[in-house]
Amino acid sequence: MLRIAAAMALSLFAGSIAYAEMTVRVGVLTDLTGPYASLSGEGSITAAKLAAEEFEASNPGVKVDVIFGDHQNKADIGSAIVRKWYDQGDVDAVVDITNSAVAFAVNQITRERNKVFLASGPASPDLYGKACAPTTVLWTYDTYAMSQGTGRALAKSGGSKWFFITADYAFGHALERDTTRVVESEGGKVVGQVRAPLNTADFSPFLLQAQSSGANVLGLANAGLDMINTVKQASEFGIARSGMKLAGLLVMITDVRSLGLNAAQGLVVTEPFYWDLNPATRGWSQKFAERARGKMPSSAQAGAYSATLHYLKAVAALGSKTDGAEVVRKMKAMPTSDPAFGNGMIRKDGRKLHDMFVFEVKTPGESKSEWDLYKLVATIAPEQAFKPMGDCVALQ
Repeated sequence: MLRIAAAMALSLFAGSIAYAEMTVRVGVLTDLTGPYASLSGEGSITAAKLAAEEFEASNPGVKVDVIFGDHQNKADIGSAIVRKWYDQGDVDAVVDITNSAVAFAVNQITRERNKVFLASGPASPDLYGKACAPTTVLWTYDTYAMSQGTGRALAKSGGSKWFFITADYAFGHALERDTTRVVESEGGKVVGQVRAPLNTADFSPFLLQAQSSGANVLGLANAGLDMINTVKQASEFGIARSGMKLAGLLVMITDVRSLGLNAAQGLVVTEPFYWDLNPATRGWSQKFAERARGKMPSSAQAGAYSATLHYLKAVAALGSKTDGAEVVRKMKAMPTSDPAFGNGMIRKDGRKLHDMFVFEVKTPGESKSEWDLYKLVATIAPEQAFKPMGDCVALQ
């Protein structure tokens, strides 16, 4: 009897040790060297680590490892990294990926491996539409929400003729498509568009076409360094002085900071997060800035933090990380809450719901500090901001 009791005690002790030593590994697949490095990159890694540290502080029984890789904005490279992570690196979830082409590839691999994809960086609503998966959550923003903010605001204020400069891959096409629908629903029309390859250096031929098109709004369906270069060169061409408004359809605070207020002032942008929005966002952003050499977080970086934290909470609630689809079901069943995005929820199709905000970029005279860049124009409730739920294979 003594031996049996001892064996039972040893078994229970081993079980508690196994749980105490449970390690969750999160892979941040990001752009460290390309056009989206400033809005994601090292900042997204920092954000995921902040989430891990915050979680570990209240869950000492779980250890969180955060690793990272550079997808270089190439689907084949991103896919190879993720396959290796899943097959050899014991990675449980992938976060970030500010490139929709890479995201679609990772979405499929993650589903096949029954892991978790925390899509905090990509902007295609197809990730909760025709390409949705029971293992994926689209967290931060998407092209539909951006068009509902910036696109509708400018269309309502007289922007009746649009010309698009569009990033020539899935994200740009989706952003142009969704904004076109909004413009046309407000009685406007698209008078022209051009497709620009990723990492285009010279936008002057496209800007000349825009100037001669008769448009009164130039829609920038690109992001990161490409968007920054377009705005800088548009300023040199005198686009705004000629009366054409610039619509930055996916602009983040890091982009505005890079442009400077002289070039960016008056831009209307739509974001789900701004560091100076309320006391909670300010408090968390100061923690981020202490790790990021004084830089305030972008929406994408805040999304990496928020998504990682909620994922870890779901793993803790389940007591298991093994079944990715089961973890995502738990994530959907639990309300979301964090200082960056406040309270929210995840819809059955994998769309994270929260408010979106329309901002106008301040003039140099209005700004009181280095990162004091936005003034709030409007708040868009989740049910207006995001695409209605449709047919989705992830609905279970």
